[in-house]
Amino acid sequence: MSDVILVAPAAFKGTLGPRQVAEAISAGARRAVPSAAVLQCPISDGGDGLLDAVLPPGSLREHLRVTGPLGEPVSGELGWIDAETAIFESATACGIALLEPDQLDPLRATTRGVGEMVWEAVERGARTVVVGLGGSATVDGGTGAARGLGWSLRDASGTALPEGGGSLVQLAVLDGGWALEARVVALADVTTALVGPQGAAPLFAPQKGAGVEGVKLLSRGLERLGDLMARHGRAELATVPGGGAAGGLGAGLAFFAKAQLIAGAEWVLSRVGFDAALANAQLVITGEGSFDRTSLVGKASGEVVRRAQAAKKKVAVIAGRVEGLIGLHALDGEGKVLDARGLTVLAERAVRQAFGLPAA
Repeated sequence: MSDVILVAPAAFKGTLGPRQVAEAISAGARRAVPSAAVLQCPISDGGDGLLDAVLPPGSLREHLRVTGPLGEPVSGELGWIDAETAIFESATACGIALLEPDQLDPLRATTRGVGEMVWEAVERGARTVVVGLGGSATVDGGTGAARGLGWSLRDASGTALPEGGGSLVQLAVLDGGWALEARVVALADVTTALVGPQGAAPLFAPQKGAGVEGVKLLSRGLERLGDLMARHGRAELATVPGGGAAGGLGAGLAFFAKAQLIAGAEWVLSRVGFDAALANAQLVITGEGSFDRTSLVGKASGEVVRRAQAAKKKVAVIAGRVEGLIGLHALDGEGKVLDARGLTVLAERAVRQAFGLPAA
């Protein structure tokens, strides 16, 4: 009986999608062990590559004109799992990749386009809308998405608040909202909460362009939002794991769209049949652009490692950069951006090492 190698990588941000990564790794695995059966299972945790991982090639994808992170129109991508189930990545409407580095401004950036995407999906017949969280340029707690769903956010004098997380310290009134005739599922790519020392603002705002004072302002704004949510009967949303995903969009969708907030990696792995493939594998290869200790807490590649180790399977990690990991078979590109050829070379080496074969 031939060896079975399961290839289950996430996207390499900004370079290759999960299906492209899986193809490159599979080519290397076949070079090392030509007789092996190589199973491809591209994955995502709700961030980059969600549609590629979940939708088969040829599935319907639409491009919708929605509000971008700084108010300009962008083309959001909406996919369809079936006639009543839509899926999209929040980053398609409010992603950090939509802006130049000098444009980053989480005090003003908005998730409005995410709410518009949800509404448009429902208008097109969706009974379930799956929203992948991750890669956003925003720290507005999902208040922009709320506006896209008909909500009104005002200060104590009744004046509408400006878009973005910087104005949330003035938030006094939440009301309105259109009736949403659909179930919303929000896939969190992190376990971060909305507020707290390790909340959305302290953890994510600096990488989205906020300085020290900006982080403090955003933290106070999200705390204010959490207080208002508590007054409306949802006190748990301030600290629920995943509520801080996409700058608080996780908690925001749970409140404003009554979304079910769940771990994205678990949802995707279940959807693509990972456990069934794992049962037959002798070796599992996963990877992402950068793999470190944080990858083991909520990220898709980390969930693959956890499940493979629990099933007592050999597991290897391939990444552009690997940091701070001991006792894990990991190969990296020494900080270089890996292209398909580089991934193939590393994969061949990883398989040869895993099976005790001589180097090529």
